[in-house]
Amino acid sequence: MSEQSQTEGQKQAEDPSGSVKNLEHEPHADGRGPEDPPGGDRSPAADDGAAPPAAVGTGRSETAGVREGGGESPQRNSTATVKVILVPEGNVLTEAFVIGLSIQQLKHHFARELKVPAEVLQIFLDGDMVEDQRSLMELGVQPHGTARLEMSSTEPNTHPLRPLRPPQQYNMPDVITVRVQKDAEAGVFQEVVVEIERPPQQKAFLGGYRHQLTGAEYHHAAVQTATKRRPDRGVVVFSRDTQTVTVKHQAQQCAVSSSTQMTGVGCYVSSTKDKLVAPGNYITADQLHSKRLAAVIQLQSYVRRWRAQQLVEGLRRDRERRLAWLEMEERRRREEKEERFRDQHRRRLNPQSREDFTLIYNTLERWRREETERIDAMLHGAERKAALCLLVEQETQLIATIGRHCIIAQNNNYEKAVRAFLDKCAASKRWHTCDGKIAQMDTQSTIRASELRDLYLNISFSGSTQEERLQLLSHLKNTVKEHDCQLTRDIVELIDREAVLMSRGVKQNNLRGLRKRISTLFLQLIKRPSFNPAVAKLLKVPQISSQLKTNIHYCPSCQCYLQSSDYSLTANAHLLGRCQRCAALENKARQREDFSVYRTILTQLRRDEELLLNEAKITYLLQEKDVQYLVDVVWGAQSALTACRDLHELKLIRWECCSPWSPWNCILVSKEEARAHLTVENLHQAYGPVFIRTVKHKHILAQRYFAQFPTMAEYLNKLESQSGSLSTQLVSKSISSQSST
Repeated sequence: MSEQSQTEGQKQAEDPSGSVKNLEHEPHADGRGPEDPPGGDRSPAADDGAAPPAAVGTGRSETAGVREGGGESPQRNSTATVKVILVPEGNVLTEAFVIGLSIQQLKHHFARELKVPAEVLQIFLDGDMVEDQRSLMELGVQPHGTARLEMSSTEPNTHPLRPLRPPQQYNMPDVITVRVQKDAEAGVFQEVVVEIERPPQQKAFLGGYRHQLTGAEYHHAAVQTATKRRPDRGVVVFSRDTQTVTVKHQAQQCAVSSSTQMTGVGCYVSSTKDKLVAPGNYITADQLHSKRLAAVIQLQSYVRRWRAQQLVEGLRRDRERRLAWLEMEERRRREEKEERFRDQHRRRLNPQSREDFTLIYNTLERWRREETERIDAMLHGAERKAALCLLVEQETQLIATIGRHCIIAQNNNYEKAVRAFLDKCAASKRWHTCDGKIAQMDTQSTIRASELRDLYLNISFSGSTQEERLQLLSHLKNTVKEHDCQLTRDIVELIDREAVLMSRGVKQNNLRGLRKRISTLFLQLIKRPSFNPAVAKLLKVPQISSQLKTNIHYCPSCQCYLQSSDYSLTANAHLLGRCQRCAALENKARQREDFSVYRTILTQLRRDEELLLNEAKITYLLQEKDVQYLVDVVWGAQSALTACRDLHELKLIRWECCSPWSPWNCILVSKEEARAHLTVENLHQAYGPVFIRTVKHKHILAQRYFAQFPTMAEYLNKLESQSGSLSTQLVSKSISSQSST
């Protein structure tokens, strides 16, 4: 039997109280909503996950009762579908009401729904206003029928009629009309009015499945139709009787009688096929138990031997893995040491950075000391003085050679620095988008910087022909004329001079100095924010005069005013003193110390503390000289456990792993010892009392030294206040710059 359902109403939204109301515009002529398909049927995929009502056999918490037009229910208690059109918006509210309800009660109901006073509501039927005392039944509304009313507001400006919530999903109307085919041959159909009842409870989620291609979700639903009973076949299929076997005793007789026969008087039985059966040894119960015990002991011995073999094999594998790991670690340390030596040899032969030249001066100082000690030990008198003079002369020649290499490296680094500076100015703006990709954008300033960079590189290139050089000079002249100042006028004058000299046939080697001046002046012009706006954020000297007054300090050594970032402070510094450049020059001339090892230890310490504690601050207060004092003076430049003196293999870690790192909570050990120490939970059980007292003594020495640092003193005061120590509070002085008139 086929059924075709057709909904009367539009898409409706369900409020928290359980009533259903329509929030769409005027319905179509066929009674369906603006987005419903023809025929009133709507697929679950089109409902955006909303389940259809229970009248069509789905999992929605609604029940459907089928009532035909001429039911026997009481007249005034019957319900009807009322469609109220909100004027002038055109929105429709559809809801089921009892036909005995008065218009005044309808007004109060919709006043609560629309959040407006009931006095301003007016209800019309076919263009005529309806009185408040009349009921729906008096207006001609039939049971289970539909009525169409219009409602407006007497004060549309202050109390407009608008639905509080727009419709977001499709919902079933209160009443639907179902067309049922009664006679298939005659083609007779009957229309049945189906009222949708919505109980307050919701059905339980029974699971479902998802379509792998379309992604649509389908939920299992509990239908309200009774299950179809199977026809009775006369055989009991299900029974609650138990299946216990009935036991009964009954004597039975064999079907075939059997008997034995032997030789006797008058009877002969052949004995050709007889067998002689001899009885064996009788086994007692004790013998059986002893035999079983011997078998069990033998089986246990086999099992124990197998387990012992497995244990020995495991120990052998562990030993082999341990030896392989030790060999690998030894090879790794040897390769790292060889790589470090190769790197130092390469840096000595081809120095490029400031650290490379510091390493060369440190090597020179060690060579000078060794030679001085050898001369003092082997020579005396005039021979010693002559040897020392020769040593000084050799040292002077080596210093001159190092200086020449330094000039070459500075020239090479200058070109690289200029290229990196121009590339940074012309770099595009980059940021991460919401989908994780990187977006970039070129602004007017970056485009301008890119053009100036390309022009500078072309001007600095010395392999161009005369015609190309003249075109570049013409382009450069037109570019610098856009900004009129003394610098641009000098550049234009030099460009004209080079053009004249080139027209006279002057060689390129003689024009090298002039071209260098043009490139240098053009680079100075590029570094001006008025000519190149993108360079303003990269200049070290701020363009605002107020910042110069607060961030500039005087260096008494080079007699220059420099920024605070050009000065280095140690833990016990109270004045700024010399700048970094003067300190590096003094180090080359006198001490010639190399802080690269201590810089590596400090960098590794900061990296480890960032992994353990994001708010690590003490490590960033230390400098290379502070780490040098902590390693060389406090810990004696050796491991506290094995006395290893290779600084490249040593590192500073926490003494108490649960507390933040500080100079008074650290220990100097090798990298392998550090991994083992970080796994220790109880220090008093892992180390002896003598070793613990030695480490505490080192911590006290570190406290006395770093107490001179004001910021360190604050951490020490907090530590003493927490531990309840009665020691004298540390007095700190603030750092002030040295003034000079």
